[in-house]
Amino acid sequence: MRGAHALTCALLIAACVPASPLNARAAWPNQEPKPSRAADSTAETRARTVAETTSPSDEAAIQQQIQSVYRGFYESYRLGAGDVLAIHVEKHPDDSLERAVVSPVGLIYYPLMGNVTVAGKTIVQLQEHFANSISEFIKDPKVTLSLVEANSAKIGVLGDVRTPGVIVMTRPLRVLDAITMAGGITDTGSKSNVSILRQYEDGRTQVLTVNVKKILEGKAGAEDNGYLRAGDTIIVHGNLVKKLGTISSMVGIASFATFLARGSGGR
Repeated sequence: MRGAHALTCALLIAACVPASPLNARAAWPNQEPKPSRAADSTAETRARTVAETTSPSDEAAIQQQIQSVYRGFYESYRLGAGDVLAIHVEKHPDDSLERAVVSPVGLIYYPLMGNVTVAGKTIVQLQEHFANSISEFIKDPKVTLSLVEANSAKIGVLGDVRTPGVIVMTRPLRVLDAITMAGGITDTGSKSNVSILRQYEDGRTQVLTVNVKKILEGKAGAEDNGYLRAGDTIIVHGNLVKKLGTISSMVGIASFATFLARGSGGR
């Protein structure tokens, strides 16, 4: 919990997005992989795959980008319904909460303050508000608020784009929409080699390949620019990410995908 506090002190809050319209027209519906018990699902095989497909420089580069993306997300995120906060008051465990879930109307309940509106406020703003409000009951309170789970619908864009980051889905998004929101593909990025890492609830992952160049030229079919699902990770290949095998085996990207899909993890 202490690590989570340090990471999330500067976060912003985002309006929650209902999942149903985002999943109503999921992309590439006929490409979902069948459940498999293949040996490559074991930890031993995964470790061997990482060693074979990922060079130290590739791993370090993508890890550095992911860390930067995490920081940017936590500093710009605004809470919405379903998100989970932790409230820690130093030396006052009875007044601390491990989990406070934001209600559908943007409220949490805190015993010393009653119902508190948190939607649309940053963690920094909330910390100041909590400290001022409970100072009536506790002298010079030291309050730390943390984001435990970010459950708004999110996708990630990594690799050779101008602004890699986490995008909160306020509307259904296609592949090109997300790449455009990330500033577009850089000069070193490959428009014809874009991957989408999709993680399913049962733990399976799928890598889809998209040719953005054809989309831009108007030569692609509708399925090539399909709708994204909450939790998808888009990776634009280029100087930063060169090998397709790297994507499905890198520990950093796998953890990042889990964070996007489930709202926590990796931090």
